[in-house]
Parts: sequence; structure tokens; C-alpha cells
Amino acid sequence: MKSSPSLSKEWIALTGNPNTGKTAIFNLLTGLNQKVSNYPGITVERKIGEIYLPNKKNIQILDLPGSYSLTPKSYDEQVVSEEILSWVRSDKKPSLILSIVDISNLTRNLYFTSQLLDLGIPVIVVLNMMDQIQKNELPISPGQLKKNLSAAAVIPISALKKKGVNHLKDTILSQLENPKISVQDDLPFEMTGIQRSAIRPLFVFFKDKMDYSPRLAWAQALRTSCRKDGLNIYGADIYNNKALEKEKWKKLTEIHSQVQQELKDKSVDLLALEPQLRYRWIDGIVNKTEETDVAELLNETRSEKVDRVMTHKVAGPFIFIGILYLIFQSVFSWSVVPMDWVNSIVEQFGNWVRLILPPHLIRDLIVEGVIGGVGAVLVFMPQIIFLVFFMAILEDSGYMARTAFMLDRIMIKLGLHGKSILPLMTGYACAIPGILATRTIDNWKERLVTILILPLMSCSARLPVYALMIGAFVPSTKVFGIFDAQGMVLVVMYFLGTVTALFLAVIFSRWIKNKGNSTFIMEMPPYRIPLFRSVFRQVYLRVKQFVNDAGKIILVVSIILWVLASFPKTDETQNIQFSYAGKIGKTIEPVIRPLGFDWKIGISLLTSFAAREVMVSTLATIYNVEADNDLIKLTDRLKKDIDHETKEPTYSLLTGISIMVFFVFAAQCMATFAVVRRETNTWKWPFFMIFYMTGLAYIMSFIVYQGGIYFGMG
Repeated sequence: MKSSPSLSKEWIALTGNPNTGKTAIFNLLTGLNQKVSNYPGITVERKIGEIYLPNKKNIQILDLPGSYSLTPKSYDEQVVSEEILSWVRSDKKPSLILSIVDISNLTRNLYFTSQLLDLGIPVIVVLNMMDQIQKNELPISPGQLKKNLSAAAVIPISALKKKGVNHLKDTILSQLENPKISVQDDLPFEMTGIQRSAIRPLFVFFKDKMDYSPRLAWAQALRTSCRKDGLNIYGADIYNNKALEKEKWKKLTEIHSQVQQELKDKSVDLLALEPQLRYRWIDGIVNKTEETDVAELLNETRSEKVDRVMTHKVAGPFIFIGILYLIFQSVFSWSVVPMDWVNSIVEQFGNWVRLILPPHLIRDLIVEGVIGGVGAVLVFMPQIIFLVFFMAILEDSGYMARTAFMLDRIMIKLGLHGKSILPLMTGYACAIPGILATRTIDNWKERLVTILILPLMSCSARLPVYALMIGAFVPSTKVFGIFDAQGMVLVVMYFLGTVTALFLAVIFSRWIKNKGNSTFIMEMPPYRIPLFRSVFRQVYLRVKQFVNDAGKIILVVSIILWVLASFPKTDETQNIQFSYAGKIGKTIEPVIRPLGFDWKIGISLLTSFAAREVMVSTLATIYNVEADNDLIKLTDRLKKDIDHETKEPTYSLLTGISIMVFFVFAAQCMATFAVVRRETNTWKWPFFMIFYMTGLAYIMSFIVYQGGIYFGMG
């Protein structure tokens, strides 16, 4: 992505914990008027949109990645922490902060909010998920919460039902026109005399040397003293955007060491100090209006009752596998009708263009190269849409987070982490966002192992290849009278890649040296009905990304391949085998023949290194050039292809399975390895992945094809 666009003079920051509906609120406020980019120099996504307010120019709003606190536990949280702390002395700080809070998890979410209130920037607390509770279940009224927090405003809202959005916009406008902020000289919670005395030297330094407000100086002194690496994370050089003078930095380091030593001498738990103080204060705010009913606390919530089954240590994993099976089965079965519809449109459009244009090389290029090549991949768009749709539902419903918790013990035995589940599941849609999602794994070894195996998860780019081979060679029959054979084969391909990835994780985790230990703490969001507006938007963005990114590659490769397959021309009846493309294919054919591949498949393997789905457009272009007549379904061309020497069908069911197995393991995606290079900051691991995945693909495909021949399946 391009580097981040600069923000306007007046802008709003949108913050909050993960799973609080932050993205849904961002979409409601901005509509479609938004853009996604990366922070300059790093691959952490940020979204900037514009919110229209009456009597005011469009105000920019920055949606920060979800974070639990300013004490980072992952790469994403570190980026958020540095971004927020950079506002302290910046001229480009936000005019307003929106802190999104899940009303059903108020105490946990207010921790981050309490840290934002220390900055001296107006904060509007947005109580989301109001549809999840009854009005009389509110632990504290919005007005009382505003008073106790000294926030600019507290606004109840339901992003799911679009309630409270206009009130939120009115409050934002009012706050921008007449900012209200409560300036306090101290932290709102009590510290013991010992604690306050110990960290006072840091407070004095930040207040006098760095000109922080008293409240912020106390907050930074507390936060900095709670970690050994506190100065590296919260150091004043971050706020200044430049290093402190050498002597001043040396003085700060000495003070920091003295403060930590004094706290240790007084038996203060450094890591727990800030959380204990803040949570004690928050608990007092939330629960001070009424006595807590012990019996009520003992009652199971609806989500907890469901979790007794869904996350059961025995039944839970089988339920998870069953859900994945149903998803992959549905992806193939439900997409048949829309795929036929898209294919019919592509054929009719291509044949119409052939009729209206006079015979010419340009006509052949447009019909055979552009329409035939690109159209052959667009046919499989419905399957990609269904896959992304189901994955978005799993995430928005709250089930995705539970899979990480449920499978954590299994992941640890495999050398991974419970948090590895989310990137691996994301890999079913696309490996690139899955690799970026590994930034939530704080242990380098576990993160690296997850990155190394993640491309083995069958992404949506493999779907066109699977669907083409299944549609051409797997009969539409029932297995055991229940399961559809075509859908069953698709499921097997997905599980083959997943099982192999987990097996390799064990090997890689023993081979790669460990760098530190990790812990797994994850907040369980309640089960929710997915916000389908958000789900459909994710589908739209994914399809748009596919068309914009993969479409450009497919178009360029299709044009280049058409030229290679059409020239040199010696006579009107020239065989495509004598073209440049044919000669290239014939050259590599001896290497791939043991896999059951001919020269046409060989060319497709070469071009698919740009993107896996290019294989489909490559075969379509070759067959369109070879046939030189009306466009027909690519699956029909594969079925009817006859070997000129043996007069037998060129491809068989065994060939189709061999091709699918090859693509389960093959390293056919250069964009993925470019991202791995950027995330690992070395070419060592991308080259290793290309080597081991290509070798694994060749060996497994060889075993499948030669084994099938041996047992008489060829």
C-alpha cells in the first residue's frame, strides 16, 4: 500500500479494544468516504475517513487498530501506543478522541479509556452494544459515568441497529465547536505513600524537563516505572520525535533505575502496579451506584452456556472441524448456479465481440487474450465471495476468538500459539493479511513458525484451480449417499494443506531457536448476531481487492501469453505447439511429465508464480488461441483435449488430482513472499519458503500420480 496520507488540521481519533464494534462505528460515521493505508515505513493498517457534520467542513477520522492499553503486548499495540503518545507534544494532535467501549464488558474496556483521559485531549466515551442489554441492566448511568470519568461526553449507541449515531454526530460537532475538558493536576486514583514517593523522581523529570501536565507526568512516571524496558517504549524521545540530549537521557535512565530498585526493595509488583490501581478505581466507579448481587454474578450468561458445548475440550475441536467442512462444502455447492451464470455472460460477451469486430490481430487479442483469460478467472468469483462471507460471519459472531482459546493447548504442543489460529484462519481467504495478523503473536519463534506454514492454508486464489479441476474431472455423484463428491474433494484439499501445515509446525518449532516465552491472554467477546452491513462490506472490499490486484496481473499475463502463443505465425493452420509458448512448454515438459503434466500445464505453472489463479487464465488463453473459434467453458475444453500421439484424452481424474495436490503445497505467489520479506526483514525466510514449498509440491504430486498409475487409476 501507499504511505499514509497526512491528516488535516482538525481531525478525530477512533480508539478502542478489539471486538467492541469500532470498525462498524467507523463505517457508520464515514460511509464509503474512507481510504486504507499503512503507517509510513511499517505494515500496520490504518483507515482514514471523512465524517460530514452540518455547518462544518468534512472532518477526518483516523481508525486506529484495536488495542487493550498503552502497555503494548504485541506489534500492533506497540504501533498504537507510539501513535497515541506522539500526540503529547505534537502540533498535529487530534481535536477529539472517540473511545469505543463494549457496554457488556465495561470494566475491562474502561482501562484503555482511563489511559486516554490522562493525555489532556477531550474524550467522548461511546458505549456500544446497547442492544445486548436491557436499560435497567446498566451498571451506571451515562451521566454519572461522564461525571466520574471527567469525560467530555458519554454516548450510548447500538451500531447493529444504527441507534444513537445521530446523537453521537451532534455531540462530536458540539465538542469541536466548544471543546470541554476537565484539567486535573493528579491521577484520579489513589496511590499509597510508598508508591507515590518511589516514582516521584520520574514525575518531577517529566513535569519539569518535558513540560507535561501534572496528571500526564504522574501517568507516565507510573507506566515507565512498571517495566524494565519502559524508557524504550515510553521514553521521551518518542514524544519529541528525536533523541533527548545525551546528558538528559543519561539522567532519565539513572532515575528510572533508581525508581525501579526502590519499588523492588519495597516488594512492589511492578507489572501489576498500574493495572491494580486503575482497575480498583474503575471498579469503584462502575459498582458504586448499587450493591452487587452475588447470586446474579453466579448466573451463567447466554454466551457461557453456549461455550460449554462450543468450546468443550473434546467436542469443541470436532465442532470446529465440522463447521469448516460445511463452509468448504457450501463454497462449492452453492456457487454452481452463479458460476454458470457468470460463465454464460463471459462466453456471450466474447462471442459478441468476435462477431462485431472485423478479423484482425487486435480482435483475437481482445477475445482470446483479454476476455478469455480474465473471464475464465471471473467465473470463480462466486466461490471467493462465499468463502469470505462465511469467514466474516465467524469473526463477527465471536466464534473466531473462541477457536484461538479452544485450540491453544493443541497449538502449544505443535510449537505454535493460541493466537496462531486467527492468522491461519485468515489464510483461508488470503495469506497476506494472515501473515500481517501474526503481529499479534509477541513471541518471535511462534510468530515465525506461523508465517512459515501459513501459505499452506488454501487461500481463495487456489479456489479457481480447485474448482476448474473438480468441475472437469470429478463426477457430480454422492459419496455414501450423503456427501457430494465434488464438494468432498474440495474439502480434502483444504484439510490436506492444513494438516501438512500443522505437521511442519512441529518440525520447524524444534529447528528454530526460541527467543523468549509467551503467554496467552484473550478476551472472550459475547456471541453476537453478525452486523451484516459490516460483513457485506468486508466481502465487497475483498472482491474489490481481488479485481484490482489480481485482475491487473491476470490481464498483463494474459496479453503476454497470447502474444507468445500466437507467434511466430508461418501459416494459417499453424499448431500452437510451434509458438514461442509451445516451445517453452515443451522444454520444461520432461521435468513435469512424471507428475502427469504436459506442456500446457507447464506454461500455466510458470505464469502462476505471479498469482495462483493465473493458471486458469493461462489455460483459457492457450485453448482460445488453439481453437480460434467461439469461446466455450474451459472445463469442457479440458475434458475434450486429445493427445495427438496416443489419441487418448490428455487429462484424467488422476491428472486433475495431481494438479490440485501440487497447488496445495506450491509456492505460487510472489506477493506473499514479498510480505514475508518485509515482516521478517530478511530474504532468508522467503527463499526458504519457496524452496521447501516447491520441493514439497513436486514430491507430493509425484507420489499421487505415480502411485495412481501403479494401482491402475491412470
